Amino acid sequence: MGSGIAAASAAAGCRVLMLDLTPEAVERGLAAVAEEHRHLVDTGTFDQDLKKIHGYDWVCEAIVEDLETKRAMFEWIEAARSPGSVVSSNTSGIPLRDITEGLSPSLRRDIAITHFFNPVQVMKLFELVPGADTSPEVVEAFVRFGTDKLHKGVVHAKDTVNFIGNRIGCFFMLAGLHRAKPYLAEGITQETIDAVLSTPVGLPATGLYGLIDLIGLDVMDLVGKNLAANLPAGDPGLPYTRFPVAEQAMLERGQLGRKAREVGGFSRVVKSTDGTKTKETFDLHSQEWRPPVAPAMAGVNQDLGEVLFEDSLQGRMAWDVFGGTLRYAAGLVPEIADDIANVDNAIRWGFNWQKGPFEMIDHVGPARMINRIEAEGGEVPLMLDILRNSNAETFYRESGPGRQMLMPNGEFQAVPQTE
Repeated sequence: MGSGIAAASAAAGCRVLMLDLTPEAVERGLAAVAEEHRHLVDTGTFDQDLKKIHGYDWVCEAIVEDLETKRAMFEWIEAARSPGSVVSSNTSGIPLRDITEGLSPSLRRDIAITHFFNPVQVMKLFELVPGADTSPEVVEAFVRFGTDKLHKGVVHAKDTVNFIGNRIGCFFMLAGLHRAKPYLAEGITQETIDAVLSTPVGLPATGLYGLIDLIGLDVMDLVGKNLAANLPAGDPGLPYTRFPVAEQAMLERGQLGRKAREVGGFSRVVKSTDGTKTKETFDLHSQEWRPPVAPAMAGVNQDLGEVLFEDSLQGRMAWDVFGGTLRYAAGLVPEIADDIANVDNAIRWGFNWQKGPFEMIDHVGPARMINRIEAEGGEVPLMLDILRNSNAETFYRESGPGRQMLMPNGEFQAVPQTE
């Protein structure tokens, strides 16, 4: 991530200093920088060259996701940086308040979280998370740089665990492993689950299991542990922070996903002695490898979101997994963001959903969702309840020359313009 941020900054014409633990690590990171931009990049190691950060406008920490290691790094940064420089952490989920507790007032004033998504040069999302003491001028400086120089979509998130994108996206994955399991027992295949949880609901083709294979079970295990330690009491995500039995066994034997190559994850590619390659699926129900099967999609409504309301095995699974994610998102504002537009932008830009959660609820019909939830005896999430009580029909509406969104106070407000 650090090399990706450095490469994007150099591509924007900025002078960059890239530091790492060893010269070898620096060289590996430098490979991310395009050849035509390398003249803008100076390099060094933390122990020998940290003093060089004096004179740079922005110091971005992108080291290992360990709280105490980050705190120690910021103490060194504070001693070496220029007065008035802005500082940030690229952490994907550690709250800023934990990182800055007990650090100097000047650092707490000048610091924010700048969470980019990988690969940095490709992904549009840039989550900006200020702390309680971060000055408005620092926030504005990051917004301008992220928008004007890096051409990112800046999303304003609050200092809560996993911020916006990963809070919702990781709920989809971790809760999905649990919520899909009963349907596997009923005979639905993993291939069908991935096919339903893709184009029919506006998600990328990886679906559920394919996405986790791409990220890695080891990474998801760390995410789950971070959520378990930091989610607020009563959060609907808490029961899903640990893997089901089958996935835990996969983790323990190193069956992590694509990164495990021949060992694989939920799928793998096996190379035979004659050089031919064969794809296999690890069947969670039988706990054995088998040839892949075609998804059972005959009769499944392909109109965006309509599968959620189908009375079929595929439809009930889609409602539990994807519909459950929409319900979770609808209960997180204003906890994780001040408005729904920041949530929708974070999920579209960070996870490549066709529509953000609130845009998707508008598309399928908020009243349909509320009626379904109540018919099942469920609790209507906060923002859906606010919508109902405000007598609004949707979360977004066109008004004059622009677009408005429903706010947590029950009133509509203009949606800020984004690229």
